[in-house]
Amino acid sequence: MRNHLNFLQSVHEAYPLMDDTDGGLTHVYDGHIKGYAGKFSEGTVHRIRQMPEVDYVELDQIVRTMEIDAEVEIEANKVETQKGAPWGLARISHRPKLTFGTFTRYEYDVDGGEGVDVYVVDTGVNIHHVEFEGRASWGKTVPKDDVDEDANGHGTHCAGTIASRKYGVAKAAHIIAVKVLGSNGSGTMSDVVEGVAWVATEAVKKAEAALKEFMETGKTKHKGSVANMSLGGGKSRALDDTVNKAVDAGVHFAVAAGNDNRDACNNSPAAAEKAITVGASTLADERAYFSNHGPCVDVFAPGLNVLSTYIGSNTSVSTLSGTSMASPHTAGMLAYLLSLYPSATFNPKVTKDFVPLTLQSRVVPPSLVNAYALAHYVLPSWVSEFLPPPALVEEAVAPVPVPPQTLTPKQLKLALLALATDDALDTLPKDTPNLLIYNNATA
Repeated sequence: MRNHLNFLQSVHEAYPLMDDTDGGLTHVYDGHIKGYAGKFSEGTVHRIRQMPEVDYVELDQIVRTMEIDAEVEIEANKVETQKGAPWGLARISHRPKLTFGTFTRYEYDVDGGEGVDVYVVDTGVNIHHVEFEGRASWGKTVPKDDVDEDANGHGTHCAGTIASRKYGVAKAAHIIAVKVLGSNGSGTMSDVVEGVAWVATEAVKKAEAALKEFMETGKTKHKGSVANMSLGGGKSRALDDTVNKAVDAGVHFAVAAGNDNRDACNNSPAAAEKAITVGASTLADERAYFSNHGPCVDVFAPGLNVLSTYIGSNTSVSTLSGTSMASPHTAGMLAYLLSLYPSATFNPKVTKDFVPLTLQSRVVPPSLVNAYALAHYVLPSWVSEFLPPPALVEEAVAPVPVPPQTLTPKQLKLALLALATDDALDTLPKDTPNLLIYNNATA
């Protein structure tokens, strides 16, 4: 990578931009995702394309949030009195259509989300909002010269649907803000790629630290990492590849399908095959009129008139619509299931062989792992028969913890889709999966 970048610098100096003094590298991705972004002349780009180690080059583009235009009302200095849960939470905890008796009832496990980090890749998060109860923190601000603050509200709204006290699916999860979009709700594809790459690196660090803690103590509170990305732009191989590699690194990813009422496969990151791409549904169990559709959509979740946390004060709330609101329902569900399986509240339609055991303090009998037992096993019989069997000495040898098995993103995605309510929505376009997320709490 270093040799390539050194060569790039020499090429850039040989073919400079004629009217832009800010040319050159703007981002270098050197973690699980290898690549870079910058401003270069046509001559430089031509030379880059000719380099054998370069897979592809694409034009940077603008990325936007996936909410639809709606009147925004901010309740300052107070939280609205909530007689019941938002309809979206109620819907994902009941298989049948909602009724007057259920449309404000959210059935859930109070420990849902505990031990799970959820990265909100968006406009930032109002981390001091009272509804987060101190479970939100700032992770990274990617746009140059921007501030560690959500001045737009979109990211805070998404985070609230994921894990806030009143409006969240996984009420015990930890929110981490990753700001890749500005106050106007838009930004560059290269900034988004850097944000996702950072999430992957951080998630791997957390997983490695948790494994170390487990091996030393026999327990760990960390159960995994989830990410939500309620944004999108035109088709971008770079973003799709980055999301897929983040999933390979262990991040459970939910992304918005888009609000263009067209094939979601034409948008990124909606087309990223390893993420969970989410379309928007309504209270009447219909596809929202704006929601993208098609084979790249994996599942639907509530996305019309969704009440959640907002900016303006630390008690503000707002109602927004879009696939931006559907995706965080699913990210919250991922955190919820990741933390609880295989408790009584999560019993998906899959066999126990399909999903490995969740994190727990398990040990292998000392006779199988201590050095004496292994030596006794490999020694010739004429030697070992004069030695005491391992069973007589195993009490004196400390057991060795076995690394915990966790749900991989692929396994949890398949489990979530298997658990979803089938054929729940009316009049879906052809080739669009008819699945609505469900937490199984009322099974």
